[in-house]
Amino acid sequence: MVHIGAKIKELRKKKDMTQEKLAEYLCVSFQAVSKWETGVSQT
Repeated sequence: MVHIGAKIKELRKKKDMTQEKLAEYLCVSFQAVSKWETGVSQT
């Protein structure tokens, strides 16, 4: 089973997006995206 954070990171990189750009698109902080990708936070 793939960790959701790993999937987020994989898809983000396929679209050639930075954490900052993804965060801007989702209206969250880039720190939130980083935490999702590393598994620190899932919300």
